[in-house]
Amino acid sequence: MNVTITGKNMEVTDYLRELALKKIEKLDKYFPQDTDVQVVMSVEKSRHIIEVTIPYRGGVIRGEEVTSDMYASIDNVVAKLDRQIQKHKTRLSKTLRYDEAAEVPDYQDEGYSGGPEIVRVKRFSMKPMSVEEAMLQMDLLGHSFFVFTNGETGDINVLYARKDGNYGLIEPDR
Repeated sequence: MNVTITGKNMEVTDYLRELALKKIEKLDKYFPQDTDVQVVMSVEKSRHIIEVTIPYRGGVIRGEEVTSDMYASIDNVVAKLDRQIQKHKTRLSKTLRYDEAAEVPDYQDEGYSGGPEIVRVKRFSMKPMSVEEAMLQMDLLGHSFFVFTNGETGDINVLYARKDGNYGLIEPDR
């Protein structure tokens, strides 16, 4: 795995970098050797935040943890990612081990002045996928909604988590 560790509002010490590498490399058994992993560590007041993004062909696995201690955040995020992978192991096994990693989505921050603002713009490639694949991706990312191109219809759909534990699907009306 090719792990890139960056710090936001903090300096990542050599010891912290080595510890994070050691913990994250426990996940390399699930991915091809050339998989790129992005790790962002940040500190906001007393909150120690770690974000780990692992793109692979067909999707992205992402975990984020916030605690009062960076070491605990690292342990928790690796455990969270491992649980996500284990939970979906059978569905992911075909793509995780044998396919090449996908490109990292292009995240870009932009600010505008006056009134409510768009404070962040995210760009990502939208590959056609089934509704089941979209459900898997939404669950792996830990998001409450997921925008995707429906492989059957070619339309852009929105999948969302309902309060009752089920999913909703928004499709364009023709």
